[in-house]
Amino acid sequence: MISRNISSCRAPQLDRNFFLGLLNKATCLSHLTQTHAQIILNGYQNDLATVTKLTHKFSDLKAMRHARDLFLSIARPDLFLFNVVIRGFAANAAPFSAISLYTHLRKNTNLKPDKFTYAFAVSAASGFKDEKYGVLLHAHSIVDGLGLNLYVGSIVVDFYFKFSRVELAQKVFDGLPEKDTVLWNTMISGLVRNCYYSDSMRVFGDMVVGGMGFDSTTLATVLPAVAELQELKAGMGVHCLALKAGFHSDVHVLTGLVSLYSKCKELETARLLFGHISRTDLICYNAMIAGYTCNNETESSVSLFRDLLASGEKVNSSTIVGLIPVSSPFGHLHLTGSLQTFCVKSGIVSHPSVSTAFVTVYCRLNEIESARQLFDQSKEKTLASWNAMISGYTQNGLTETAISLFREMISEFSPNPVTVTSILSACAQLGAISLGKWVHGLIKSKNLESNIYVLTSLVDMYAKCGSIVEARKLFDSMTEKNVVTWNAMISAYGLHGDGHEALKLFTEMLHSGISPSAVTFLSVLYACSHAGLVREGEEIFDHMVHNHGFEPLPEHYACMVDILGRAGKLEKALEFIKELPGEPGPPVWGALLGACMIHKNTELARVASERLFELDPDNTGYYVLLSNVYSADRNFPKAASVRQVVKNRNLAKTPGCTLVEIGETPHVFICGDRSHPQAKAIYRMLDKLMGKMAEAGFQTETVTALHDVEEEEKELMMKVHSEKLAIAFALIETAPGTEIRIFKNLRVCLDCHNATKFISKITERVIVVRDANRFHHFKDGVCSCGDYW
Repeated sequence: MISRNISSCRAPQLDRNFFLGLLNKATCLSHLTQTHAQIILNGYQNDLATVTKLTHKFSDLKAMRHARDLFLSIARPDLFLFNVVIRGFAANAAPFSAISLYTHLRKNTNLKPDKFTYAFAVSAASGFKDEKYGVLLHAHSIVDGLGLNLYVGSIVVDFYFKFSRVELAQKVFDGLPEKDTVLWNTMISGLVRNCYYSDSMRVFGDMVVGGMGFDSTTLATVLPAVAELQELKAGMGVHCLALKAGFHSDVHVLTGLVSLYSKCKELETARLLFGHISRTDLICYNAMIAGYTCNNETESSVSLFRDLLASGEKVNSSTIVGLIPVSSPFGHLHLTGSLQTFCVKSGIVSHPSVSTAFVTVYCRLNEIESARQLFDQSKEKTLASWNAMISGYTQNGLTETAISLFREMISEFSPNPVTVTSILSACAQLGAISLGKWVHGLIKSKNLESNIYVLTSLVDMYAKCGSIVEARKLFDSMTEKNVVTWNAMISAYGLHGDGHEALKLFTEMLHSGISPSAVTFLSVLYACSHAGLVREGEEIFDHMVHNHGFEPLPEHYACMVDILGRAGKLEKALEFIKELPGEPGPPVWGALLGACMIHKNTELARVASERLFELDPDNTGYYVLLSNVYSADRNFPKAASVRQVVKNRNLAKTPGCTLVEIGETPHVFICGDRSHPQAKAIYRMLDKLMGKMAEAGFQTETVTALHDVEEEEKELMMKVHSEKLAIAFALIETAPGTEIRIFKNLRVCLDCHNATKFISKITERVIVVRDANRFHHFKDGVCSCGDYW
């Protein structure tokens, strides 16, 4: 077609502008190749302007082989042509070719890179898995006097964000003397992408207060951060700015507002805004579908999805991700399976974001095998995919598998805040302090220490691994703390039995201006229950209801019953239960039964257990508790009858086990364990300890052991509990005076608690024990719990 046009316009010599016009109109590769042939026939093959334009068009049509050959045909390309080809390689996912050409420019020509050269080269460097090329280019730009250039600076800021180097991005941003709207938008967008939501809102606030003109892109960029934080008031402020600036009808801003109000549970407002969008595109539909889904209005989201399909619109991966019930998956396993089938048929299931969403849902539904199968089948695993699978294992208690997968991941990807918070949670669950410290070192090396969520996870990890002092040091070093940070530290003190410090910290939190959440009050009440602070606990509960207007959750009620019950106020606890609005659930009755065990009240234990057996008949723990109550009361026939019920119903008791870390190696013991390579040495140490303990006055507590065996056999059974084996092994493997930390999956028994007190005195060791309920710090024959646990 183009050849015929040229033939019909045959002239002695066609000028350059004619060909430049043809190149502008060219829309496919065949047009370009035909035009290229005519350019050669008319003698313009060495004309830089014409060749540069043709190279640019080849790049835009992803024909980089043609662009490269054309570039190589020019004997002395100028800087503009170099920049065009570097830009082309960057835009067509050929970072190595782009950097090679940049290197050729510097080493083999007299040309000096300009701001466009560096901008395109740094953009290309974003395509590498390693950040070193971009960092080197940044250094080159500084040496060449372009370090403070606004255009280069914006690209460099974006580059650092792509590698999650938030601190470096912030440093470059702060150092630029001139800032325009594009740079501010880049900064806000990068912070949002890296989950620094609070920081992105802060930067947006600085932009507005500083008088920098914002555009619709600014508002559309910051709205996802506001939505993630569910800051409704701030979101309404952004909405007002959009109205004042005339961006209220912008489709991107409106879509962002739909997402915001949906995530803030203002679904009617979101629906109203969706109706105001004059030309709803797929992105708008996706936002509204996701809005319905996150508010658990599954029927509405599916209905809108069907309308979308009926309209002939082709759905994309974002549509499916919004439809998958990630936030509220329970009861939607069938829907999830149906959506997966749809995605397989339509070919969308291979999209990383879709497979990641399915992995997340299956993990939350405890369908861990289905999740792993999808993960393994994913051809393109993104960092989000790895995060979803690691988090899934952690949430399902498969901590060792989570850690193993994390080690596998870091050979391919650099972890981000989501990764490290998930793996720190796994370390906390397992009590793996050495691994937690290694992750802490990784966080430092990746410059993730400025992230509030990462630091909060570190506080939680150190506390749950027994290092309460280290947790507090980190907490005090944090320049910014949110409600989750305060909750983590208050909860830590509760876990370690220091109720007074927890109350002191709660007061500091209120004075700091941070509003407490329901979790805050739960953490404080928990701390009161484990420290015997009855009056304080009652005051906190009253404060929560009347001063802060919280509707107590079942967990709050259970904590109050626990506070009263542990203190021996069992009748008052029962009265509290009777006055509750609605039917008390297992947590409440379970707290009362636990208190009955402590105070050997068989009558109330019977009342509580009857309700528990109705509400949660398959929970073996309640049967064990009731049996122990009867045993403590010397009513062995009753204890035996309860155990018989467990046998008859084939209910399995969770086996007790204890973990101890020696160096970086975890060792797990079970009761009577002889599988350890050093079993003989462990039992010799245990015999030696038992002899010294007996001399010091220790007597084995056998009251809760099986009643139908001889007393001597009972003592032998208690002697080989997993806690004692772990402590004996630690005494063998560690130097004198070294602190010992062990982690028990169940509540530590009375005999092991007493034994550990004696061992700490005899060996002059500090022994830290974490059981299912709390931490016990043993020193000089005394436990931090004061025998109140």
